[in-house]
Amino acid sequence: MSTGTAAQALRATGATGATGPGPDPVAELTPQELQVVRLAAAGLSNRDIGAQLFLSPRTVGHHLYKAFPKLGVASRAQLVRLDLPA
Repeated sequence: MSTGTAAQALRATGATGATGPGPDPVAELTPQELQVVRLAAAGLSNRDIGAQLFLSPRTVGHHLYKAFPKLGVASRAQLVRLDLPA
């Protein structure tokens, strides 16, 4: 297997090639996504989050949709386990 082929195979599996801990996933969130994720982790509904941040519940859902893969979570329940900055 050549170097190029090995690198492609690693990328296909999702491996990054880094040996140490990866970058902080929270750092990849936009400021708006971080606010929404913090409030969702606290147990607020999309409607309640929207009311606090002056967003529609649908926009809140979009921010969560974009943030979940960045954080490596699939549900709101998993947000509680994250170490989110205050």
